[in-house]
Amino acid sequence: MSQTLSVSTLLAVPLAPLVGALAAGIWGTKFGGNALGRRMSHSLTIFGVFLSFVLSAMTLKSVALDGARFNETIYTWMVVGGLKMEIGFLVDGLTAMMMCVVTFVSLMVHIYTVGYMEEDEGYNRFFAYISLFTFSMLMLVMSNNMLQLFFGWEAVGLVSYLLIGFWFNKPTAIFANMKAFLVNRVGDFGFILGIGLLAAYAGTLNYTEAFAKAPVIAAMVLPGTSWMLITVICICLFIGAMGKSAQFPLHVWLPDSMEGPTPISALIHAATMVTAGIFMVARMSPLFELSDTALNFVLVIGAITALFMGFLGIIQNDIKRIVAYSTLSQLGYMTVALGASAYSVAVFHLMTHAFFKALLFLAAGSVIMGVHHNQDIRWMGGLRKYMPITWLTSLVGSLALIGTPLFSGFYSKDEIIMAVHASNLPAAGFAYFAVLAGVFVTAFYSFRLYFLVFHGAERFDQNPDAHHGHGHDSHAHHHKPHESPWVVTLPLVLLAIPSVVIGFMTIGPMLFGEFFRDAIFVNSEIHKAIEILREEYHGPLQLALHGLMAAPFWLALSGVALSYYMYMVNPALPAAIKRNVMPIFNLLENKYYLDWFNENVLARGARGLGIVLWKAGDQTLIDGGAVNGSWRTVGWISGVVRKIQTGYLYDYALTMVLGIFVLMTYFVWLK
Repeated sequence: MSQTLSVSTLLAVPLAPLVGALAAGIWGTKFGGNALGRRMSHSLTIFGVFLSFVLSAMTLKSVALDGARFNETIYTWMVVGGLKMEIGFLVDGLTAMMMCVVTFVSLMVHIYTVGYMEEDEGYNRFFAYISLFTFSMLMLVMSNNMLQLFFGWEAVGLVSYLLIGFWFNKPTAIFANMKAFLVNRVGDFGFILGIGLLAAYAGTLNYTEAFAKAPVIAAMVLPGTSWMLITVICICLFIGAMGKSAQFPLHVWLPDSMEGPTPISALIHAATMVTAGIFMVARMSPLFELSDTALNFVLVIGAITALFMGFLGIIQNDIKRIVAYSTLSQLGYMTVALGASAYSVAVFHLMTHAFFKALLFLAAGSVIMGVHHNQDIRWMGGLRKYMPITWLTSLVGSLALIGTPLFSGFYSKDEIIMAVHASNLPAAGFAYFAVLAGVFVTAFYSFRLYFLVFHGAERFDQNPDAHHGHGHDSHAHHHKPHESPWVVTLPLVLLAIPSVVIGFMTIGPMLFGEFFRDAIFVNSEIHKAIEILREEYHGPLQLALHGLMAAPFWLALSGVALSYYMYMVNPALPAAIKRNVMPIFNLLENKYYLDWFNENVLARGARGLGIVLWKAGDQTLIDGGAVNGSWRTVGWISGVVRKIQTGYLYDYALTMVLGIFVLMTYFVWLK
């Protein structure tokens, strides 16, 4: 028997972090006279997010165990020509899962920040930002209409801009946050076009009402073209997801966003914001199921991102950027699952990835603190004995990332690979190759990082750039590394636990049970991937045992073994390979020259077009023709007319007589 959830409880989930953000952002900063100290600011924001997490967990329990659901309007903002603009909540299995992921990861990041940002002047401002981000993300995932979805979508983008450029005196951070903002505007332009088309032809912004009209829209053609309307809508919506979830070629902002503090890398660019696009496409599954063209497009973009962004992680030396390229690759895996109509598998990987990727980012931050804010893995090594908790939790995160059987990442990645293999779409062959090859690549660069940081010779006292410093703490040290304080290591331990067990515990109900029954729609008669997976599933333990004999496991093992040989046994080999494949290395080093193309072709082209429009359009046509031309014409006419205005009565009388004579002559001629 379905139950209805409490409105007040659901309202408290997003509002609790908002209250904390406002308190810390106003009274904890110069704007409010610094009335709240550091302890009070972080206490209020942590309590707000903790309350939100507890209420989200209670909601998840009601949804999963009691069948509770909620889909109501909370507030009507305005009605324009029958189009209702509302604030409302839709809570089902998909929403409840996202609420718990967002609030739990955010809570861990809040606690972690107490230790990581301890020495930073913007301490209270940072807590206000991350709490505001949590509010924005919750409004996005809880929405029951596209207006509120778009509000949350833009709000997380705005807060991301503020957080990436948190150190606003650092030129690279300012460049990075502007880049993120502009690239996301490209995606958001497509997103709002998709929403506009859906609103125009469905006559509503409400999810349920729009989905009910989807079959009618599927029979329509975009006016003036031969394109199917549903395909155009889905591709426009997915372009929005490409920007937010950093899919090729709109991925270029995410690696540069590592210029922000490490906690936001975990919160925004690993676990929550970048998965908003994946969540949105899963929520829009009733639309995407009606367009195989759109699904093929999604499949190809995801496959390119999964494989080619993984290649870039191989040659990176900045510890955060390696994890960032790993995020890009894993987002590609999720997108591939969406394209294969395995939406539940995509959001399952979203959930497992949130835990182990947040763990890896926070562990990277702990390493950065331990080696006195050096981020170059070439100048680390042997940290295992100095930072045992960070080492062990990093190992757990890395094993989950590469899909080790029984770890959470195994269950979601393995199901994605099998779903693509089972898909009957034309693009599935390329996608299957990409995700399979990506397993080897992921294992190689993940354990390259792991071995260079935690094993081998100690190199942290050999860093030639140590005097420059990194991050918010620019003092240089050559002291021994040290383990981080408990406020940093506690979130690592708490994130490591679900990174191990959450996949084993939840794969059954999430993928093959009733958890997403009314949240995700799949036309199983046409897209059979998820049905084939259901037939082959015989429990999580059997799946793990089967995984030990499957190709992905051996590919991952090969990647780990090769990285061990190249960086532990024969460290001269990478340099030798680099010398022999320098063109390929340069291609990867320059990130496929996409940044160069954007800056030298698109940006300069846009500036050139702007200059042409300014010179020819603004100066010549508007200013020269319309504005200046109009007064010059009036002046010339006035000058001519002025000469016949003599002021003498006999001149005017003569003119009148001549006029009468001309008129009489004209009428006589007509007769």
